[in-house]
Amino acid sequence: MRSALCGVSAMGTVIAMAKKRNGRQDAIREIVRTADVRTQRMLVDELKACGYDCTQATVSRDIADMGLHKLPEGMYVLAEDLHLQRMVSELVIGVQRTENLVIIKAQPGTALGIAAAIDAAELPDVLGSLAGNDTILVITRTASDGEQFELMIGKLRSVRK
Repeated sequence: MRSALCGVSAMGTVIAMAKKRNGRQDAIREIVRTADVRTQRMLVDELKACGYDCTQATVSRDIADMGLHKLPEGMYVLAEDLHLQRMVSELVIGVQRTENLVIIKAQPGTALGIAAAIDAAELPDVLGSLAGNDTILVITRTASDGEQFELMIGKLRSVRK
């Protein structure tokens, strides 16, 4: 009987640890998408500011688990955002936002491809995008989400290949 209770307790601990890891990795996704994170130490500090007390070794494991890439410019980027990063850095001319609507101006003939990359990244707060020849309308859930998306696109634009 005692060993069965220990098993239940151990299972609860495993579940709690998995939830904590998932929450931390969700925070890492948001941080990497909105800030120029160049070192694991910077990521640890950002996580602490978000309420996650973790070590550099933990962050190193998360980076490996999540498949984060370090660009030649030294910034971390999510694997699922790498294609989007390449397109944005090479093809986007400008970004403007009002509330939850973000307008992206791009090189002529490239808007459909950029919109497809935005959709493929499956950004959690992006409801969808519409594209013409050189303009993309991205609709986010809230004004705050629109601001975060605008910051992310600005960050990706600053990276040049």
